[in-house]
Amino acid sequence: MILEIVILAMIAAFLGLRLYSVLGRRAEHEEESIPQRFDAADNSLPQPSQTQASAPGAQNAPVRAVELEGVMPAVERGIRDIAQADRNFELSQFMEGAKGAYEMVLEAFWQGDRETLRELCDDDVYEGFAAAIDARNEAGHVLDNKLIRIEETRIHSASLDKRMARISVLFVADIAAVTRDADGNVVAGSLDDAIESRDVWTFARNVAARDPNWVLDETDEG
Repeated sequence: MILEIVILAMIAAFLGLRLYSVLGRRAEHEEESIPQRFDAADNSLPQPSQTQASAPGAQNAPVRAVELEGVMPAVERGIRDIAQADRNFELSQFMEGAKGAYEMVLEAFWQGDRETLRELCDDDVYEGFAAAIDARNEAGHVLDNKLIRIEETRIHSASLDKRMARISVLFVADIAAVTRDADGNVVAGSLDDAIESRDVWTFARNVAARDPNWVLDETDEG
């Protein structure tokens, strides 16, 4: 029992980090000095498929109470509906996978990696990213962004519409954002300051599908 409490506490601490907006949309923020070394929480990024794990043992309680502490009642209902429809759903694993997907999508967008974006996003979100990459390339600009740290990840909403599960996660992150021209000159941003960004990303999955992967279904400001 004590071991389980310690493990859950470690998971809570790990998930208490946050990230940056893919589309570079910035919320009201304060600048801060960047630490000299990147504070990566984990060098191995979980794949979206890792959001699925073994079902909890109790048939009538698919979501552990500790995982729902501090969650609004409407969100809790949505999570429980999803867990009832998909017995393999585990909230802590989903949150870890969502955080990893957030990092991967950010890096893919910054680097212009369309293949990775295609795998992680639905059609509408992918088209938005692709259009932004095209515009950036046409202007001859290159992003030199660096994720400093994830400050917070929190469930924003959750729902089950027939067989389609949707979970929105609030990410708050600090990032150094720099845009360079074709010659490497800085045309916008600075590597000396971190900017706080708040974003709500919605992940979706058909709980009746064999594919266990969740995809990025929508992005919005937090």
